[in-house]
Amino acid sequence: MNTTTILDLIAARETAARSALEQLREQQSKLAAEAAGIECELADLTTTRHTLTKILEHEVIAPEPAVISEPYQQILAVFSADRGALRAKDVCLALGIGTEPKDTEGIRAKLKRLVNRQILTESQPGLFTLSSERT
Repeated sequence: MNTTTILDLIAARETAARSALEQLREQQSKLAAEAAGIECELADLTTTRHTLTKILEHEVIAPEPAVISEPYQQILAVFSADRGALRAKDVCLALGIGTEPKDTEGIRAKLKRLVNRQILTESQPGLFTLSSERT
């Protein structure tokens, strides 16, 4: 074998090695960019979870702001331990407001919020009573 042939083989091998190395570096760069994107998403999700957890903790621990407001106090005054279940329309009548759908739907929404806060219970769809803890 002559020297020129050996040098040509080495040059060809160097070219192949450089090409393989370049391809690996391109893949490495793409993977690094993908990993950075996933790290950003994970950071966003962690922040979101942390914020939501704080909000929910505050919501559970904080005094019930909806109950403090006058409209909710008026609604709760309609309910008593000896009174049976009431419908939104009954609450409207007791409060002396209209019984049009816009009125009853507004009251129903407030009643549902009070159910969500476990101040009222909805024994049957549309029938509301004070929860056992409030009676």
